[in-house]
Amino acid sequence: MKKFQTWIKKWMVDQMDLPADVVMDLPRLTMVGHLHVYIENHQGVIRFTDKELRLAMTEGQIIIQGEGFIIKSILPEEILLEGVINHIHYSDKPN
Repeated sequence: MKKFQTWIKKWMVDQMDLPADVVMDLPRLTMVGHLHVYIENHQGVIRFTDKELRLAMTEGQIIIQGEGFIIKSILPEEILLEGVINHIHYSDKPN
């Protein structure tokens, strides 16, 4: 059943020109230079230090690494991170 739902969602994105992040429950990252990143559609904070932020996603997690991290704002599905961002990685491993 899950494969069918995924297939339907992909079809809707392809055929109906709907945004993939909305239909498929995918994260949206907006990065300005290497100074801050705005992440939408996350499922919660797994870990936060001044050098790393791990966010849970519907499937997997996003790992952001750098220096001097400060969470400027956090909402149930949105987060604004400031600091020097060196690396962003998506992992499909479960939380």
